[in-house]
Amino acid sequence: MTEENKTPKNKWSRIFRKKWFFPAVYLTIAALLLSLVVWYQNIGNQIDETQEEKTEDYSPIEHDQEAKPVVDQQEIIQKPVEDKLEAEIVTKYYDYDADQKEQEDALVVLNNRYYQSTGVDIASADGETFDVQASLSGNVTEIKEDPLMGNVVTMTHDNGVTTHYASLGDVNVSTDDNVEQGDVLGTAGKNTFGKENGTHVHFEIRKDGTEVNPEDFFNQPLSAIDDALAEKSEDDSMNTEDDSSSSESDSTEEEGADSGDASSDKNNDSDQSGDTSSDKNNDSDQSGDSSSDKNNDSGQSGDAPSEENSDSNSSSDDQSDKNKEMP
Repeated sequence: MTEENKTPKNKWSRIFRKKWFFPAVYLTIAALLLSLVVWYQNIGNQIDETQEEKTEDYSPIEHDQEAKPVVDQQEIIQKPVEDKLEAEIVTKYYDYDADQKEQEDALVVLNNRYYQSTGVDIASADGETFDVQASLSGNVTEIKEDPLMGNVVTMTHDNGVTTHYASLGDVNVSTDDNVEQGDVLGTAGKNTFGKENGTHVHFEIRKDGTEVNPEDFFNQPLSAIDDALAEKSEDDSMNTEDDSSSSESDSTEEEGADSGDASSDKNNDSDQSGDTSSDKNNDSDQSGDSSSDKNNDSGQSGDAPSEENSDSNSSSDDQSDKNKEMP
């Protein structure tokens, strides 16, 4: 038994002692590992191919609306001068919502009359002339010489916005010129309307023909004008609704007061009609009394002829007695 049990051990020991055994084991393990790696890579390639096929088959859904940029790059409204630190605003825009001091600074005196400024007058600190630049990119639509405002250049921009540059000395552009922001339009000069300010440029911004305060929109995008006007229109509509509601409430109160007065008048009229009816009843009673009096009078008048009849009977008796006495 012992010899039979020892035989397998000796057999495996003889195999382990062979020189080729362990290299064969190592090669077998390496082959298995390589086969696993190759199999894994093939699976990964198949997944990539299926993803590429799905990507090729993908077609984006088309919409009727055009794509809009996430951020709309707009120009920033700039002062129409190169040296913005040296330039100063000498006449402000007349704002009805501003305080009294700012409104006084926005008045222009001409021939002993006061006019409200529809823009801003910009002058240099030293009073010298300076280059006037385009506040925004746009197209030059009009150039004219005004007897009060001097040389005037008008430019049109997006969203119905126009800019006006008045009191220019020299003009360096022509009508229908496309001008970029910062291009020189001319030089600052003098005019009759703002002669107290000396050498300056009168600058205006208008939206659909309506003047706005340029100081509120310097260093702001062009869309800020639309936002401000939309907010102002909403405020105006709210104020209008409040005024209409208050007027309706006042009219309702007045109507209530009038109806109350009318009802009281009606009550008074009903009282008066009641008094009138009572007076009529009294009059009817009086008329009844008068009729009864008349009946009494008629009764008395009926008694008078009966008395006459009795008198006539007595006279006839006397006559008969006389006849009897005669022979």
